[in-house]
Amino acid sequence: MTCKLSLATLSDAARTAAIPGYDRASLKAGIVHFGVGNFHRAHQAIYLDDLFNQGTDHDWAIVGAGVLPSDAAMREKLAAQDFLTTVVEQDNNRTAARVTAPMIDILPVGDSAAIIARLADPEIRIVSMTITEGGYFIDASGTFNPAHPAIAADGQNPSAPKTVFGLVVAGLKARKDKGIVPFTVMSCDNIPHNGVVTANAVVGTAALSDPALAEWIRANVAFPNAMVDRITPATGQREIDFLNEHFQIEDNWPVYCEEFKQWVLEDKFTAGRPALEKVGVTFVPDVTPYEHMKIRILNGGHAAIAYPAALMDIHFVHDSMEDPLIRAFLAKLEKDEIIPIVPPVPNTSLTDYFGLIEHRLLNPKIADTIPRLAQDGSNRQPKFILPSTLDNLRQGRDVVGLALVSALWCRYFAGKTDSGKDIVFNDASADRLHAAALKAKDDPLAFLAFDDIFGDVAKSELFRKRFAHALKSLWEKGTRETLQLYLDGKLAV
Repeated sequence: MTCKLSLATLSDAARTAAIPGYDRASLKAGIVHFGVGNFHRAHQAIYLDDLFNQGTDHDWAIVGAGVLPSDAAMREKLAAQDFLTTVVEQDNNRTAARVTAPMIDILPVGDSAAIIARLADPEIRIVSMTITEGGYFIDASGTFNPAHPAIAADGQNPSAPKTVFGLVVAGLKARKDKGIVPFTVMSCDNIPHNGVVTANAVVGTAALSDPALAEWIRANVAFPNAMVDRITPATGQREIDFLNEHFQIEDNWPVYCEEFKQWVLEDKFTAGRPALEKVGVTFVPDVTPYEHMKIRILNGGHAAIAYPAALMDIHFVHDSMEDPLIRAFLAKLEKDEIIPIVPPVPNTSLTDYFGLIEHRLLNPKIADTIPRLAQDGSNRQPKFILPSTLDNLRQGRDVVGLALVSALWCRYFAGKTDSGKDIVFNDASADRLHAAALKAKDDPLAFLAFDDIFGDVAKSELFRKRFAHALKSLWEKGTRETLQLYLDGKLAV
């Protein structure tokens, strides 16, 4: 018999899934988290659930928060099941479900006063966030843009902000005014130097209305950098039905993920932290080598395979990796142009790390999709691909493969696959990218005109030449033949 997930039905859920070994009533809030999406619930919340199951740190429970319509939808669905989440971990030979309970509430979306009041509560000692790569108001160089209309609006009305950073600033101001120790602001997003980026966004937002507050934040608030990793696909009806059928649990928004997870975090906190080292978090003085490794090799790999797979009408990531051309393309790209410019990582073989990534991407049970990897390229390419391109160029290295990745992205935004099927875009810049991609069929450099995306990369004559030639090949010969030319060493001119 299927049980509808709630605190009252945990004993029923225990027939097929692991359930919390702690009393949820024993938890007290210690963290406000912005962006209660799938990744957060499969990553940060899992580490806390593991810690609470050890019987310690029960004063570090999560209170969710958000500013988007999707956050309101998540609040409604999770509130109906007492903020519990079923997490289904899947590897090639294993599928297991667990019910997690580290979240005790989600604040009303759009209620700035309620969110600021919670941020000002001395109980809250960490404010964390997973707001996607596009949520930080930065340009291609990683520079915060205080002129963005949403940020500018918060600068003009700081007491009723609508962005995450405006709310964080208001919360910190309330604590400063009351003499309360400031909370730590902890990014859990896939952005190089995410702590630095977050600090710039918070301080930059504060400076618009209160320069003295901005200086106080810079001097007194910790923004630890972090590297986070776990492949976590989107949830659809398929996943909801699978949980119902195989585990007899009715969950409004379950999360599916791979078994592998990793969190490397700088040990820099202003008001204490949970003892996450007890459950596998690696605390380091400098996270830079780890984030370079992950963002360039894994996230860059994701970005590299997304567009050839989409153009070849492949829907699932594991299917793309089972295609010999795509798998060989990724392997050559990583070996020749990505791994060589990734700085050494303590006690880590980068070649072995890429082998682990290949294994992860081949996992059919995750059923991660190419449309998910292909979305939001205008934010992801400048963070995951183009830094590797620029580093190669600065070192006098060739960029045949990385220029091909950019050309594949351009060809994708022309709007049709090689077989003529329509492509559905999911990108805030889709309109301008589509227009430029169509123009680039005859004038390849038209796609490189976006300084906020390509930055200094587009100024390189070598890159422009490699990009134009790859794009011409994609239009004239198609994706498969172009990939083969690259593998045969015949794509460069």
